[in-house]
Amino acid sequence: MPPTSQKTQSFEIGTRKSQLALLQTEIVVKALKEAWPEYRFNVRPRDTAAGDLDKVTPFKDMPVKNLWTHDLEQSLVEEKLDLLVHSLKDVPTQLPADCGLGAILDREDPRDAFVLKTGRTKCGLADLPAGSVVGTSSIRRAAQIALRHPHLRVQDVRGNVPTRLKKLDEDDSPFDALILAAAGLIRLNLGHRISEFLTSKNGGMLYAVGQGAIGIESRAKDIQMSQILEKINNNSTSFACLAERSLLRTLEGGCSAPVGVETEWITGCEEGPRLVMRAIVVSVNGKESVEIEMEEQIMTTESADSFGIEVANALLAKGAGRILDAIKAKKRTEVVDLRE
Repeated sequence: MPPTSQKTQSFEIGTRKSQLALLQTEIVVKALKEAWPEYRFNVRPRDTAAGDLDKVTPFKDMPVKNLWTHDLEQSLVEEKLDLLVHSLKDVPTQLPADCGLGAILDREDPRDAFVLKTGRTKCGLADLPAGSVVGTSSIRRAAQIALRHPHLRVQDVRGNVPTRLKKLDEDDSPFDALILAAAGLIRLNLGHRISEFLTSKNGGMLYAVGQGAIGIESRAKDIQMSQILEKINNNSTSFACLAERSLLRTLEGGCSAPVGVETEWITGCEEGPRLVMRAIVVSVNGKESVEIEMEEQIMTTESADSFGIEVANALLAKGAGRILDAIKAKKRTEVVDLRE
């Protein structure tokens, strides 16, 4: 049932100020205007305290999990904003009690992309010479490189996508290549920079939970907004991403945990569509890893959530908990050291 004419006619959209965030917000606004031409949607971009303002500290060393969402969520709860547009991979699996995911849009390519320094002879990740330096801010990518490509070195790199590419291409750059989300490059019309798409079978790289998807957050009790967002939600993307997020939530790993996933739909089954999920948990040094592949019929939010829990429990049964516990213990030790 659509919102009634007596209710709000204009809505405030919160997002970050980065070029990619604004482009993704444009995608959302276009979808909303097509679905609800009678309403106005106003974009209110802002910097987020932890993720945008601290451009030095590696993400894995940040003291909070919700690097990109905390300040925006505060404004949402205070009703200064009506909805938030996020890269879903940046959204913690545990949302504030007053907030919820209202919609997930059609997913862009979720794979990681291998990007070579301009001028280098074209090659793949596995073909880089020993000692080559790969830039990434992701502990998940660094751990999988250590596991699959121990001959390579990993160095942290911060900044938005154009800034990272600039750092890569500088004459005195320490980097030979970067690994970035393909979706961001494609949305920024930088797809030509992709030297290779990485998958479990090519390069041995599983992507981040929710990668490539745009998530829209709203107040949990805002019935009007729930009705509005329902019209632009993509069920296939939503079910896959909710299963991935359920997996990560069960493992108690944030967006900085070395957990990778890969999901794909099998259609044409008599009983309904089935979701295949591949998942990996890797120690930071790449010395230990646990992998699994499972599939299940998914037709509801509840079945997606249950499937994620099932895959997570299977990983834990194979020893993933030991790897994650060791990482958490090391982080606690580092925090103590910093305080001393």
